[in-house]
Amino acid sequence: MALKKKPTTGMKDILPEEMEIRDYVINQIKETYKTFGFQSIETPCVEHIENLNSKQGGENEKLIFKILKRGQKLNLESAQTEMDVVDGGLRYDLTVPLSRYYANNAAALPNPFKALQMGNVWRADRPQRGRFRQFMQCDIDILGEPTYLAEIELILATTTLLGKLDFNHFTIRINDRKMLKGMAKYCGFSEEEYDDVFIVLDKMDKIGMEGVEKELLEAGYAADSVAKCTDLFRSVTNDIAGVRYMKDTLGNCLDEGVAENLETIISTVGALKSADFNISFDATLVRGMSYYTGPIFEISMDEFGGSVGGGGRYDEMIGKFTGNDTCACGFSIGFERIVMLLLERDFKVPAAGARKAYLIDRKADSDLFRKVMEKAKAEREQGVYVNINRMKKNKKFQKEQLMSEGYTEIEEFFAD
Repeated sequence: MALKKKPTTGMKDILPEEMEIRDYVINQIKETYKTFGFQSIETPCVEHIENLNSKQGGENEKLIFKILKRGQKLNLESAQTEMDVVDGGLRYDLTVPLSRYYANNAAALPNPFKALQMGNVWRADRPQRGRFRQFMQCDIDILGEPTYLAEIELILATTTLLGKLDFNHFTIRINDRKMLKGMAKYCGFSEEEYDDVFIVLDKMDKIGMEGVEKELLEAGYAADSVAKCTDLFRSVTNDIAGVRYMKDTLGNCLDEGVAENLETIISTVGALKSADFNISFDATLVRGMSYYTGPIFEISMDEFGGSVGGGGRYDEMIGKFTGNDTCACGFSIGFERIVMLLLERDFKVPAAGARKAYLIDRKADSDLFRKVMEKAKAEREQGVYVNINRMKKNKKFQKEQLMSEGYTEIEEFFAD
């Protein structure tokens, strides 16, 4: 059987040009987030299947790459259900592993704990532009902070990073799950219907107000509730005035402090931001993860035509491991999409130091090799990048290739 040289569907080989940009972005992420007090951690790529199937990951739980039991534990003959043969899976995000990590290590961690986690995740999704089955995620989370300080810090840290990567004119869309529930209650939907109604609302940017209205009616929801819901969205604005309108309109259906907290987050981020972006209230923002319990947010970029990151508050997830709820809030940037946009811009990584290439005569003896190696060693100790190559027949093409790779100085060494 012939071996296949192409990667499996939805995964890719990364060439040096892209890898240089990825390394640069990773370094910028680590340097920027550390200035905000975040500490790097790492979790395994394989999680217990019970954790992944805990009804916390929304639609992602349908996309798990599952791992068969091994050795004597795997008994295909007696297996009756999938759980008889599966005990693990590749993580589909970094939030579930972080919650398990914190539950297991909280006694050794500061409170509050500001975590930075980067790593590959896997989803058996349909590949498309900017979406793969294996992709890097980059999360920052604040655990143990109950106030809106966490949301403000997460948004400021993330937008500061995007500004350093020369992304501007993007929008942070923000809402609150409690605002959504207050809206659903006000409109007359039953509590059992909330999640299904939210799934339809989340399609607003794709099918529009009329499409949402039609889909809700076709699903059998009361016409009065649907009309009340769409009237709300037609009236609300995407600024602080919109937050106040929702507060006044929803009245007792909205939990105390929700609108005030959203207003504080929006106004504080707007006043303290260091990048050029807008922050707007979006009453239709839902986000698919069922574990969100409070403020939720997304990064929208016209350059991409969709979301390039998002997050929110999930105060109840860690409690599923420990029995005691722990305040938690996180923000994840779309690392792969950011890198893709930089590649499409023909982005060049700023030179960290001088780059030199040495070309050695093909007839060079061992003494000349040693001399060149010693010179390269001295230059590298001074922070210079030195690439040593044998001289090729087509030296002109070789030099052009090296220069295209960023080697601005080329020195030749000939045999006597």
